[in-house]
Amino acid sequence: MDYLSNINWNKVTPCLVFLVLEVILEFSECTTQADVNKHLELGRDFLARGQLSDALTHYHAAVEGDPHNYLTYFKRGTVYYALGKAKFALQDFTKVLEMKADFTAARLHRANVYLKLAQYQEAKDDYLQVTYSDPYNEEAHAGFNRVDELAEELRLAEAYYRGRDYRAAVDLATRLLETSPWSARLRQLRADCYIALNDLFSAVSDIRSVNRLQQDSTDGYHRLASLLYQLGHVNDALKEIRECLKLDPEHKLCFPFYKKLKKVDKLLLDCEEQSQARNYLGCVESANKVLRVEDQVTLVVFEARRWLCSCYAKEEQYTEALTACAGALELQRDARVLCDRGDALLGLDMFDDAIQSYKEALEVEEGLQRAKDGISRAQKLQKQSEQRDYYKILGVKRTATKQEIIKAYRKAAQKWHPDNFQGDEKKVAEKKFIDIAAAKEVLTDPEKRAQFDAGADPLDPEAGRNNFQGSPFAHFQHGSPFQFKFHFN
Repeated sequence: MDYLSNINWNKVTPCLVFLVLEVILEFSECTTQADVNKHLELGRDFLARGQLSDALTHYHAAVEGDPHNYLTYFKRGTVYYALGKAKFALQDFTKVLEMKADFTAARLHRANVYLKLAQYQEAKDDYLQVTYSDPYNEEAHAGFNRVDELAEELRLAEAYYRGRDYRAAVDLATRLLETSPWSARLRQLRADCYIALNDLFSAVSDIRSVNRLQQDSTDGYHRLASLLYQLGHVNDALKEIRECLKLDPEHKLCFPFYKKLKKVDKLLLDCEEQSQARNYLGCVESANKVLRVEDQVTLVVFEARRWLCSCYAKEEQYTEALTACAGALELQRDARVLCDRGDALLGLDMFDDAIQSYKEALEVEEGLQRAKDGISRAQKLQKQSEQRDYYKILGVKRTATKQEIIKAYRKAAQKWHPDNFQGDEKKVAEKKFIDIAAAKEVLTDPEKRAQFDAGADPLDPEAGRNNFQGSPFAHFQHGSPFQFKFHFN
């Protein structure tokens, strides 16, 4: 005890701690190595079965367990390479070469990654190093002999872009991408050319690839969202701008753009929902709000005007519908809009013009059933226009409910009841009263109303039907029926 009390613990304690840690680390290394071998074995098994993601998981664990084993990095790098994860494959192969500079297979793999990234000078250097250590390596020789030509074509493609020969630049970049598909530089170049050529759909595809190749790019997400918005794909643009805000919630370009996109997207969704709910005036209101928020981006303006055209036509405000349809068609010749315009023209009894509009829709979208049905309906309504229009007789819209029709019938019947008239006026009233009764009969019977809406008069005797067969007013055709009084609640 006296001996222990005389020990200088301040000096001894660090030494004891170090010894304990060394024992623990030796034990841990011994345990971890078994785990590493197990992960390597599982990784090989998954790799042999083509289950690359599972193989990668086990190689991750092996690298963490043994970070000084260059073979483990190499195996993981080959899986990254197979998965097309160029950045991580490059890191692993570079790590291998730092640990073992004469590992030819790793250098050849790295050269191939550089080639796919269009980093041609780096690829050339690695291929050359491989030929020094393995003079008969055909892959290295072939790669070395190609890179100068590829580098020259890349410079030429960029020169074409600077000279505004965008089509030539696109063709050359496309050819280079067959060899270097992981090159963000090439895809960005081609995207810029597509934008200059106003081929925005193709540009979107390339910018998506750029964003995958250059992860965590706020500018890339903002640019992609802007292109999608110009294409009228507001909801898709909103998704991309949210990705930007995940990286930088206060981004000076993405944040204000997000607020605008969110508002426009909600209003366009409102247009669709209101139209489906048959609240056509609500649809019109939302579409007008879109135009107040956005009046510059052509395809967004078109989408708002398209909804105005459709909902005005369904609300039977045909003159307003034609104005909105014309505004939409100025921006884009669209089959849906042409059909909506045809519906509005039908509502105004402009049958020939309506038929022409439906025919134009068929030119835009061959085989469109709605346009075919529109032509057939217009032709039947044109023929029907020479007969009675039951909706006009009662003064109701074609979308009127049964209750609205009955209400209009009662009002019209009271107004034109023959007992209210004398002399010649009584004869006019009798005819009107018969028409009113016929209108009520047809429009309150779902089957007859459907026939009439399709362009056939179910009470037309020429159509093979007895004019008022089965009708409570059938006796109107035989002498004067007005020997009694009608009473209406």
